[in-house]
Amino acid sequence: MKNWQEIIHHTTFRYIDHSEENFFQDVSNTALTSFAIDDSLATSVSNGDSPPTVRLWVHPKTIVLGIPDARLPYIEDGVELLSNAGYHVVVRNSGGLAVALDDGVLNLSLILPGVKDLSIHECYEAMVNFIQYMLRDLTNDIKAYEIVESYCPGDYDLSIHGKKFAGISQRRIKDGAAIQIYLDVEGNSFERASLIRKFYDISKKGEETKFTYPNVNPNVMGSLSELLGRKMTVNKMKERAYAAISDLSEQINQQPFTEQEIAVFEKRYEQMVKRNEQIERIVKSSN
Repeated sequence: MKNWQEIIHHTTFRYIDHSEENFFQDVSNTALTSFAIDDSLATSVSNGDSPPTVRLWVHPKTIVLGIPDARLPYIEDGVELLSNAGYHVVVRNSGGLAVALDDGVLNLSLILPGVKDLSIHECYEAMVNFIQYMLRDLTNDIKAYEIVESYCPGDYDLSIHGKKFAGISQRRIKDGAAIQIYLDVEGNSFERASLIRKFYDISKKGEETKFTYPNVNPNVMGSLSELLGRKMTVNKMKERAYAAISDLSEQINQQPFTEQEIAVFEKRYEQMVKRNEQIERIVKSSN
């Protein structure tokens, strides 16, 4: 695996903290908004209108489904289960499968330009390096490999002693890429994983499917607080993220969104809403 310096040669980074604010006044603060914002930033970075960007975001009780999840044979029952448990349900536009978000989960997006010259693996490796650097004083045991019985399993799952605390997805637009990671920082990771397990159980009902969905085992997942044996909070992780990008760059830019970025966001947000019309219909019919 390459290190940060071998992959990233930029000296200026843009830093955006969207973890506690409503991004735009005329749209609700949901995960749909976050994915549309990352699309806008990836476009801006690709065009050279913005430096590479680190963006932080947090959403209350949300289950983010992958595109294959929306094809589950009994998806209506699964979405009803999640909705009745108090979760907002959305389908994202990047890779991966179902992930549970709440106030104890920090999402971090690393948005890079020049990805025509960077492989998908190198972009993932950049994120792995960044998280390892953020936590370097606490552990050297963060590994990147697939945790098979976790939810949203992938080659770049991050784990400590075999227990997953983070998963990474990637979305490419033109010559920009948004590498997105969820970090299970605090709260009940067993409960989150158990809910995702129930979702797959009720959405499949034992039927054979062309796509292989995970058989989620809550025991192979944990929060950073649990795995490090110390109280970790989202706020502390935000501080670590800012400190890490400060160390790894020469200048931090916190420029506001431009009119062009807002225009792209609005277009991408409409696309996200349209993608989620099926899920919204299911939720409304179950209420």
